[in-house]
Amino acid sequence: MVQSAVLGFPRIGPNRELKKATEAYWNGKTSAEDLLKVGKEIREQNWKLQKEAGVDIIASNDFSFYDQVLDLSVLFNVIPERYTKYQLPQLDVLFAMGRGLQRKATDSEPAVDVTALEMVKWFDSNYHYVRPTFGKNLSFKLNGQKPVDEFLEAKALGIQTRPVLVGPVSYLYLGKADKDNLELDPISLLDQLLPLYTEILQKLAAAGATEVQLDEPTLVLDLPANVQAAVKKAYTYFGQQSNLPKITLASYFGTVVPNLESLKNLPVSGFHFDFVRAPEQFNDVLAAIGQNQTLSVGIVDGRNIWKNNFAKSSSFVQQAIAKLGAERVIVATSSSLLHTPVDLENESKLDAELKNYFSFATQKLGEVVTIAKNVSGQDVSAALQANASAITARANSTFINDQTVKDRVSSIDAKMSTRAAPFPQRLAEQQPVFNLPLFPTTTIGSFPQTKDIRINRNKFNKGQLSAEEYEKFINSEIERVIRFQEEIDLDVLVHGEPERNDMVQYFGEQLKGYAFTTNGWVQSYGSRYVRPPIIVGDLSRPKAMSVKESVYAQSITKKHVKGMLTGPITCLRWSFPRDDIDQQTQAYQLALALRDEVNDLEAAGIKIIQVDEPAIREGLPLRAGAERSAYQVWAAEAFRVATSGVSNKTQIHSHFCYSDLDPNHIKALDADVVSIEFSKKDDANYIAEFKDYPNHIGLGLFDIHSPRVPSTQEFITKIETILKTYPAEKFWVNPDCGLKTRGWDETRESLTHMVEAAKYFRNQYQK
Repeated sequence: MVQSAVLGFPRIGPNRELKKATEAYWNGKTSAEDLLKVGKEIREQNWKLQKEAGVDIIASNDFSFYDQVLDLSVLFNVIPERYTKYQLPQLDVLFAMGRGLQRKATDSEPAVDVTALEMVKWFDSNYHYVRPTFGKNLSFKLNGQKPVDEFLEAKALGIQTRPVLVGPVSYLYLGKADKDNLELDPISLLDQLLPLYTEILQKLAAAGATEVQLDEPTLVLDLPANVQAAVKKAYTYFGQQSNLPKITLASYFGTVVPNLESLKNLPVSGFHFDFVRAPEQFNDVLAAIGQNQTLSVGIVDGRNIWKNNFAKSSSFVQQAIAKLGAERVIVATSSSLLHTPVDLENESKLDAELKNYFSFATQKLGEVVTIAKNVSGQDVSAALQANASAITARANSTFINDQTVKDRVSSIDAKMSTRAAPFPQRLAEQQPVFNLPLFPTTTIGSFPQTKDIRINRNKFNKGQLSAEEYEKFINSEIERVIRFQEEIDLDVLVHGEPERNDMVQYFGEQLKGYAFTTNGWVQSYGSRYVRPPIIVGDLSRPKAMSVKESVYAQSITKKHVKGMLTGPITCLRWSFPRDDIDQQTQAYQLALALRDEVNDLEAAGIKIIQVDEPAIREGLPLRAGAERSAYQVWAAEAFRVATSGVSNKTQIHSHFCYSDLDPNHIKALDADVVSIEFSKKDDANYIAEFKDYPNHIGLGLFDIHSPRVPSTQEFITKIETILKTYPAEKFWVNPDCGLKTRGWDETRESLTHMVEAAKYFRNQYQK
């Protein structure tokens, strides 16, 4: 009989229990024991849910209080010295590495002031991992045995699990050398790391684990020869060790074919591949699998929420069975279900027709089980019939098609995606309009979303506040933000976005073609969860979305206020997209809707308009080649379609964060000013890459995902480093990202220090 497998399950809890418990611990309201108890409860609930659904192979060690890669760094003692000197408990070390830590001395505890490690996107997803950082004084050793402890937890419940760890090659390759050790190639550390992997695997075997899952998602990247050789070396090494569980080597998010030679003849028990993202690799990987190795067929989408097509998936799996035999085939999720909401049954307000098209993590458990039963010859006819009806109903749904939108997309031409003049001419026309000083200061958009804002938004949504009462409240919050920015003397202001629940959801709720969940939360990083809206049909803008708030903000200040929008690629990437049309078409539909909004903002007197694209790098195909080149063209064009309808005097800004960015890709957007996350970068070469960028740029100076407050001198030091490479006349001063998740006290201090540093350099350059 064909088995079913799930590579990982969301760890946030069905009602965001982990977020609430974690933030309560950070705020000193609960103890570490309280937090650990919640984590244990979530793990138990997840394992039991999968067992009851009939899943054969259930993952353990897929839980984390912050990030699974960061967990490995702590486990293997890859902890930079700045975190070890404070003698913090291990849980606090984990959080300090993830989000930084700053606290004053008390009678019982010393003062702590430490920045977070760099955080970057997990491949092309909206999940962020904490990048391992390898310093000169690194000493690998095991700190505890988290994978073993969680395996034993499940075992005590009567549930046999398959522990999952990020594999050694991916762990090293996704890391970086510390700034004091830049000559290091992390892959060179493999020989030191493999004994620790062996030790933890042997401990798992001794605890009763018969199989482990080692994730090597880097196999879908363009790997240099030494990394491909490292894959062969690592798994050959494991094959030579004794008392290890069987190893399933798993890869996902793309095709492994260009790296397939490194997988041939490896002494592993089986492989997992993602056939949702890369079905074209099927014949190649089948030819490379050894006679006794299993194939885990990733056929249920771990990244999207659309109901699986059972007939199509079963047919695909049957091909594998025909080649390998049923006993060597496993039906699985394409990747961990970390990237999907927990349970569709929590959505009581979704349109019943639309709800029938969706499948969240809990429902996907039933999908892998049903497909496995179907290809094993068991009677699941009722499930197949219901599934076929849903697939047909969606294809014929009136929610989907809008001919007016299709016609408008087909009318896009080069003129629509080209500004009226090149940047130098635009700059010459903009300078007398804005008359900004050297080192102009601004923020990225959002200001703290206080408890009061959330309470009033909730009241309005429940009908407990009238539209007039809510607008009055929002205007009072906008005025508060404007007056604060004037007080600290920022140069270009924002309205603070108090009316917005999320930078994508807010606009999606006002666009035709979107659907929304109530509890469809997905972890983005740490305790930051998002509710991605769902693109269900052709997209259009029925009316203006942000003009009213921007116009009000501009009316109460003499300084320029930026209109704030989310760009077409970010709206696409941070939604669950349609899977029945290509993403390029969806991006152009969004671009046209946003073009209308940009033009309306300009017509209403807003002269600086920021269209954020933090996800544009995230959407880049993982491998070089025709698909990546095409994406770079159409993604940039979609941005320009949204922003090119304005006059030369209107200044277009954009923002990017937490991605390794290509200056040429940013240049293709032709924004007048861009801001880029920089606070966690410690490589001077990163600044040098932007030295010849022709337009203006703001390199983010402080980490808004950390409560830590940088001093004025720290800002000055950071700017001094930048100015060694980057010209002062093109440099803007700003934070890394929006301030939504921060408190007002730390926001006030950080921005005040940032403005003081900018003024220091203005004085220096005037002298």
